[in-house]
Amino acid sequence: MATASFNMQSVFAGGLTTRKININKLSFAGTFPNLKRNYPVGVRCMAEGEPKNEDSAPAPSTSAAQPLPKSPSPPPPTKPKVSTKFSDLLAFSGPAPERINGRLAMVGFVAALAVELSKGENVFAQISDGGVSWFLGTTAILTLASLVPLFKGITAESKSDGIMTSDAELWNGRFAMLGLVALAFTEFVKGGTLV
Repeated sequence: MATASFNMQSVFAGGLTTRKININKLSFAGTFPNLKRNYPVGVRCMAEGEPKNEDSAPAPSTSAAQPLPKSPSPPPPTKPKVSTKFSDLLAFSGPAPERINGRLAMVGFVAALAVELSKGENVFAQISDGGVSWFLGTTAILTLASLVPLFKGITAESKSDGIMTSDAELWNGRFAMLGLVALAFTEFVKGGTLV
C-alpha cells in the first residue's frame, strides 16, 4: 500500500514525465527487437471555468475576481423521430402488434363473457354461430383505428396521462389475451360454459 501511495505521489509531483519501457520483458519482444519508445505518463487535473494556457504565468493575486463568462446551455434533447414505415410499425418489436392484439383481446373477452351470460353459449359455439364475421369486422376496424395515428407519427405514450396511460393499456391487453385463452381452455376442459 505504501508503494502504491508513493508511486501516485511521484506521478502527481513529477507532472508529465517519460518512462522507458523494457521491450525485452514484453510478450512481443522478439518481433520488434530494435523498438524503444518513450511513453508520456502524467495526470492532468482541469477545473471548470475558463481554460488557462500552460505557458502563461499565473495572474497576480491583487487583481479583482473576474466573473466567468456563462457558457451557452446545451440544446434540449430531441425526441427520436418515430418511424412511420409500415414494416417498422408492424415489426415484431414495433409499436402496433401488441397494442392491436391487446385491444382486440379486451373487446373479445368482454364480448365473449357478455354473450355467454346472455345466451348461455360457450366461446366455440359463439365462433361457429356467426362469430367469425364479427371477429373479422372488429379486427379490421380496430387495426385501422390503431394504425392511423401511428402513420401520422403520434405515439400512444405521447397521449397518455393520469390513470389512462399507455402502460396500463398494454397490461390490460395482456391480461385480456390471457383471460380469453383461459376462458376458451376452461370451457374446452369443462365441456360447457364457464358461468
